[in-house]
This record gives sequence, C-alpha cells and structure tokens, in this order.
Amino acid sequence: MLVRLLYASRAVGDTQNAVIHDIMQQSHAHNPHNGITGILCYSDKVYMQVLEGGRAAINGLYAKILRDARHTDVVLLHYEEISERRYACWTMGQANLAKLNASTLLRFCEVPEINPHAMSGKHSLALIDELMASATVVGRA
Repeated sequence: MLVRLLYASRAVGDTQNAVIHDIMQQSHAHNPHNGITGILCYSDKVYMQVLEGGRAAINGLYAKILRDARHTDVVLLHYEEISERRYACWTMGQANLAKLNASTLLRFCEVPEINPHAMSGKHSLALIDELMASATVVGRA
C-alpha cells in the first residue's frame, strides 16, 4: 500500500548548505532501496517535506525524522493512502523556500513568508506542486 506523508519542522539554528547537502546525500543513498520518493523544501528557519512510498517504509522514515536533531517542532500536516505517486521521479528533490517570489507565497499563505506550521496540509501540497510546475524543485535523481 502506497502512502503520502507531509510534515513541517523548524530548523535548529540556521540551515547551512552543509546540512542540506547531508540530508540530500542520505536521501539519495537510502530512498531508492526503500522505494521512497519525495521533495524537501527548506529555508533558513523551516523544513517542509513530502514523502511517498510503502506504508512501512514511510512510517519508519518518519520515526527517524522525529528523532533527528537537525530540527524540532515536527508537525504532521498530511497523511493519506494513494493509488499512485505524485513525485515518482524524485528520490528526493529540493527547493529553497527562501528564494520564492512573494506573489507565489501569497497564493498559499496569509503573508508572504513561509510558515508551514500555520498552513493546512492541502495548501502545503499545493505550494509544493506549484514549485514543481515552475521548475523551482531541483535535484532529480
């Protein structure tokens, strides 16, 4: 059974390029073997990540994420059974939310700044889909 999980968290300290690089390396090494696909969106203050795959693999990865010291205030925004993947071509894509145009953010947020803790899961997924459509997501593998 396939599932899609979306969570948000707050970065511990400022998110450095080295931290994102480490997360992406771990994802590219771990995810293909476990059938996990998804996208990591980040800024210097927050993470927002959507994961797709088998229920056991996604639940196991989410349990690790909850214990990961690189972030705090992890909140589950969306979890559903799916019939097909939306992010099948991405072992883990990435998007820097700090570089988003304010008008894009205003389509999904109350103010032109990213605060996924105040967004619905539906709006968060719509924002990620917009990032994919506008080619803002990079790192296809």
